[in-house]
Amino acid sequence: MGNLLWIASYPKSGNTWVRAFIENYLRGQNKPVDINTLFRINQAEEKAFRYAHYIEGGDTMSLSVEEICALRSRVQADIAAEATGTVFLKTHNILGDFGGYPLQNSAVTSGAIYIVRNPLDVVISVARYFDFGIDEAIDYMAEKETGTPNEIENVPQVISSWSVNVQSWTQEPRPEILVLRYEDMLDNPVKVFRKLVSFLRQPKDPQRLKKAIRFSSFDQLKLQERKSGFIEKHENANAFFRQGRKNQWRNKLTDEQVRKVIDNHREQMARFKYLPPGFS
Repeated sequence: MGNLLWIASYPKSGNTWVRAFIENYLRGQNKPVDINTLFRINQAEEKAFRYAHYIEGGDTMSLSVEEICALRSRVQADIAAEATGTVFLKTHNILGDFGGYPLQNSAVTSGAIYIVRNPLDVVISVARYFDFGIDEAIDYMAEKETGTPNEIENVPQVISSWSVNVQSWTQEPRPEILVLRYEDMLDNPVKVFRKLVSFLRQPKDPQRLKKAIRFSSFDQLKLQERKSGFIEKHENANAFFRQGRKNQWRNKLTDEQVRKVIDNHREQMARFKYLPPGFS
């Protein structure tokens, strides 16, 4: 068993929230962890510099997605070898292969935490984050070829549609993969994050748990971004942390838009109890 533990999700589904909680719990400080130093024990697998030394000239932007994926297992093995213990890797990749190459190196992986969020709310967050219209965001989330671009600092991620992404990580129950619902994290954070601490095999400490929940709360993350910015914010976004609530879709989406999201994602929405009354 390896030492890489994936923090995985579709974009705008709570990945950063979980990473902030883990950092705050494991560090156990008396003040919130700076969101711009989350990479002390959390890392991003898509950082281009990790791939550059495997390429003549170091230009990752000259490679196709398939060529990048051919290097992923080697890069992940490097990250695992550098770490002295568990290292948490953020990803929006699906669980599986692309172009015949694995997106996750199972030989150096210990497990994963996957966060799923109601796609009716994800649509709103995606639209505002990427400066899309709602209908454009709905189409984006249904596109099976969706991925991030090849950029100077980041290699592409293979995201696929919301349904494919969710299904890839959650369809087959595995003890090494902990699945969390964003809405449960909002409604009962003590219960959910206590489960997360247990999954990580960390000592149970109720006071430390409550403090880490408070230090990684949405209001705290938003306050930090307002004061100091956030290095992970997309260039088109006014802010990374916006509202973080559930059921925003009820006041933002038309009935036609709700039905389109359901038509696109009915099976996975039903699995996670996201089908709203009157639309099922």
